Amino acid sequence: MQPFTIVSGIAAPLLAANVDTDVIMPKQFLKGIDRKGLDRGVFFDLRCLPDGSANPDFILNQAPWIQARFLVVGPNFGCGSSREHAVWGLQQLGIRALIGSSFAGIFHDNCQRNGVLLIQLSEAEVLDIAQQAASPEHARLTIDLSRQDILLGDGRRLHFEIERLRKDALLQGLDAIGSTLQRTSQIRAFEARHHLANPWLA
Repeated sequence: MQPFTIVSGIAAPLLAANVDTDVIMPKQFLKGIDRKGLDRGVFFDLRCLPDGSANPDFILNQAPWIQARFLVVGPNFGCGSSREHAVWGLQQLGIRALIGSSFAGIFHDNCQRNGVLLIQLSEAEVLDIAQQAASPEHARLTIDLSRQDILLGDGRRLHFEIERLRKDALLQGLDAIGSTLQRTSQIRAFEARHHLANPWLA
């Protein structure tokens, strides 16, 4: 998993509330047997016209937001079904972090497991960042996970909170298995003690 340390890029505002995982990754893109090509499905019904061509009115089809690495999203983003494909698709599209006031629980966990940083701020702070991102000259920002802050396009910094375990895993690029393997020696020591105390298990 790619570590998240200091990442700079364009932020795109998508402030609609209750954007569910079927909007993020429509069901017709769940038929594959692997994760390939899911970037094509992200926001498909918003990004594309009925004939499949790009919708020029959708922000992710416009410069500079077509190169977005961050999304500034509305409340309860990622609600609906638990499909992990939504996160895989966002990741393949190049999205490294989502900034919002609230996220659906399972979607939140899926992002963590796949290296997508979720930053939860107040609604006022999210609106402030979205207004900045809506302006091409201020749409670029930098997220420093170690410092837990966002450098906005106008030079201001905003602090954010994150659970220590989630932060450490993202900084090191570790998924749940990778985090567990960091404790291999402790696991082996426990197993040895357990077998000594319960030899009949062997």
